[in-house]
Amino acid sequence: MPLHHHLIAGERLRSNSTRSNINPSNTDELIGEFSEADASHVDLAVQAATRALPQWSRSTPQQRFDVLDFIGSEILARKQELGTLLAREEGKVLAEAIGEVARAGYVFKFFAGEALRIGGQAIASVRPGMEVITSREAVGVVALITPWNFPIAIPAWKTAPALACGNTVILKPSELTPACASALADIISRSGLPAGAFNLVLGAGVAGKALVEHPQVDAVSFTGSIATGKSIAQHCALHLKKFQLEMGGKNPLVVLDDADLPLAVECAVNGAFFSTGQRCTASSRTIVTEKIYAEFTAALLARTAQLRVGDALDASTQIGPVVDLRQLEKNLSYIDIGLAEGGKLLIGGQRQAGKGYFFSPAVIENHDAQARINQEEIFGPVTSLIKVKDFEQALQVANATPFGLSGGICTTSLKYATQFRREMQAGMVMVNAPTAGVDYHVPFGGSKASSFGPREQGGMAMEFYTRVKTHYLA
Repeated sequence: MPLHHHLIAGERLRSNSTRSNINPSNTDELIGEFSEADASHVDLAVQAATRALPQWSRSTPQQRFDVLDFIGSEILARKQELGTLLAREEGKVLAEAIGEVARAGYVFKFFAGEALRIGGQAIASVRPGMEVITSREAVGVVALITPWNFPIAIPAWKTAPALACGNTVILKPSELTPACASALADIISRSGLPAGAFNLVLGAGVAGKALVEHPQVDAVSFTGSIATGKSIAQHCALHLKKFQLEMGGKNPLVVLDDADLPLAVECAVNGAFFSTGQRCTASSRTIVTEKIYAEFTAALLARTAQLRVGDALDASTQIGPVVDLRQLEKNLSYIDIGLAEGGKLLIGGQRQAGKGYFFSPAVIENHDAQARINQEEIFGPVTSLIKVKDFEQALQVANATPFGLSGGICTTSLKYATQFRREMQAGMVMVNAPTAGVDYHVPFGGSKASSFGPREQGGMAMEFYTRVKTHYLA
């Protein structure tokens, strides 16, 4: 049985406690056993990162470029192998899994280039004979806590900018998907990075809590639930630590009367169901104007019925399993909630036969914008249908949740597309495209309860991982 351990100070360190990693497509298959960290392992990792910080923070842009470019190149060279591992571990269909791995590789290469572009400003002083310049410096020791739904892409888009800016890192991935993080750590360990500049601690909430609360951690970047995010925010604010949160969404797709119907249906199916709906940018609310509602609904149900649910490694599969039994039970519970609220289950919503956690994509009709099914994040292949009178009501309903990550509209009207882009309360807005799917080189993040702090990805990611210093020279 494969055993996988933490990476601390350049060495693999085992724990007495381990956790089994199960293939969600076939629960009889054990991918491996992974060490579980406690506070003592976290402390070792933080001490290693602290020791490595002076050397790595003073490294040259070329050294950082070389390290990050090496990592990106190896990830891309091994995308088939790593994609297969991801599909087995998380349940994404193979094509999506390979695509995610490629994205991780490109993220590292993008930030290799950004390492060469970190600069400052020259600012004229109001005082004669005085020169003012600004520079950006590493924040310090950074804790990265990542979720299971993008088990290599999200660790990449946090780790790469952190290292590009000269920080040292402790990565704590989800306990549900440790294999991808461990494979990434192996690549990083051979990149030429100083020992201790990158550390991996595996495990569940105990390790994450110890990492957030460690007094030598200077900043925390977290992606996960709102409850955990709020707890992290409270601790970091109390102890004056820099923090960044990405927490979820209840994203709308608005379909207007003038929409291209086939395009709108594909946007809805892709956004709601692909990646098994396990994306924070998934369109879990489909808001449709009344004149096109019946036609759109019929087309959406016909297209949903065609989707094939099955093993993530089967080339004919379009929707893989959900990640584990707990998520499957959550999906089923929300179907019950939706029905209890007076909603109508139009298709799907059942566990499917097989050795995996298979769940049929579901469409629930409930026109009450305040119903729980329309307010709470499910994180599965479930979308609700909401009928509205016109664009104005659609926009009002679209904005009527605590979240604000992504929003989409299908329309051929430039007027409505422009107004939606301006008035949609979300960090990302899509026109005639699925709500899920963001390029690796552009900012990612939301508003309201979805996000807090500087954006991730793209050049704006450097805002979180650096501090600005002002220099006066006379």
